Amino acid sequence: MSMIHSRTQTYAGIDHEDHHGMTMTGRIIRDAWVFGLLPEGDGFGGKNAGDLSNLFEAVHKAWEPYGQLPSRLPTELAERHARIHATAVERAKAMGWNAELDDDD
Repeated sequence: MSMIHSRTQTYAGIDHEDHHGMTMTGRIIRDAWVFGLLPEGDGFGGKNAGDLSNLFEAVHKAWEPYGQLPSRLPTELAERHARIHATAVERAKAMGWNAELDDDD
């Protein structure tokens, strides 16, 4: 009789996503950096779906006082948000990412 081993799937980390995490998960991780929920640069690698869900909830809660809008952030957070997200866009573009969607997308 053989035993079936289930392997818990884990997230590889923002730096292992295509184009430096230009995904919903990547955005959540960067927003966690903005709000100090994760140390800046922590790519969240090795975490499971439950960890990602908890992070998503924490980030959503952190955004609530600002109506989920970067324009409502206080100056310090707004500057951090702009810097973190601009850096991610620059890296992604350097890796060939294009924010424009093709007709097929």
